Amino acid sequence: MTKKAKKTNSKNSQIHTGVLVLENKKVFKGIGIGYQGEATGEVCFNTSLTGYQEIISDPSYAGQIINFTFPHIGNVGTNKEDHESDKIWAKGVIFNSEITSPSNYRSFQHLDAWLKKNKIVGITGLDTRSLTNFIRDKGAPKGTISYSKTGKFNISKLTNSTIKWSGLKNLDLAEKVTTPKNYIWKGLKTWKKEAGFIKNNKNAFHVVAIDYGIKKNILRYFSDFNCKVTVVSCKTPSHKILALKPNGIFLSNGPGDPAATGKYAINIIKDLIKKKLPIFGICLGHQILALTLGAKTKKMKLGHRGANHPVKNLIHDNVEITSQNHGFEVITENLPKNIEVTHKSLFDNSIEGIKLKNKPVFSVQYHPESNPGPQDSVYLFQEFINNMKKNAKKKRS
Repeated sequence: MTKKAKKTNSKNSQIHTGVLVLENKKVFKGIGIGYQGEATGEVCFNTSLTGYQEIISDPSYAGQIINFTFPHIGNVGTNKEDHESDKIWAKGVIFNSEITSPSNYRSFQHLDAWLKKNKIVGITGLDTRSLTNFIRDKGAPKGTISYSKTGKFNISKLTNSTIKWSGLKNLDLAEKVTTPKNYIWKGLKTWKKEAGFIKNNKNAFHVVAIDYGIKKNILRYFSDFNCKVTVVSCKTPSHKILALKPNGIFLSNGPGDPAATGKYAINIIKDLIKKKLPIFGICLGHQILALTLGAKTKKMKLGHRGANHPVKNLIHDNVEITSQNHGFEVITENLPKNIEVTHKSLFDNSIEGIKLKNKPVFSVQYHPESNPGPQDSVYLFQEFINNMKKNAKKKRS
């Protein structure tokens, strides 16, 4: 005779301590992690298999709730070295599986504790596949994520918070994430397993980086190429930038609508282009450069976020696998004649790189500095260095 299984009191185990409420009133339930509270932002998804700490700490995710499609998040913990900014700007995180105990020699802190310390609301045990499919079908929605140990939520209030939020369109977030004070990068190179971060003691070129939300690994790559880097706030006037006597100008990545940031950034960049200085832009910097040259930008339905995006290099006729994180793009139609398209996405044929004809000015939509992601595109830093070398040679002759 088979005994009937005892009914276990699973009431506590079934309490949903985390919820995600979308603007269409769709509700996803799960288990809250990280910081208890609520946050509203744009819900996007990232397909990267590694590098969750670098992704969460990327300032380009300001105003966004990141849905990770890879199920095993947190298995290597967090450390003190993989931060891409000093402050975490992402609004929230969503994971499929429960965070496992970290197993990595570099681990310093459990991901849950790290999220709590940085006041990031998270949710796990959620059907991330269903959410990803929803975003693919409908586009990146506004949403509010909430974590309460009581499991009690005012869904109507959370829905209203979501609907009332303005969204990322027409929102300038660069002014929020930019450095409040100009500084000289401390010269650390990219991380190496054997030695960690080594300091660069050579200053072959001086790069002024306009900070729209710059990632630290970009600065590390400039150190790899023996550059001194001065990082300036995004609203620094052109005459103050030129007073620093740079060999080249870098336009950084960052969050928000490029058209909104462009209201003050375009005139600054126009002045710098007139001085015939080499200019290199990444991500938001790419979009703002395009606007400066007379192109237009628009919000994408989904955006590109992941570390496996194929890009066609139209100059060298090859393919690069790239790391990407953007929700806006340069419009292909009616491009000004002074712009040459250099790279295109093999996913949707969107513009991934441009250059200004007859001047040492170029940019890419993706992230050659990776972190996380492949390193197929590091050569772009070398191209920028070569432009500075050529420009310096012209000045001497």
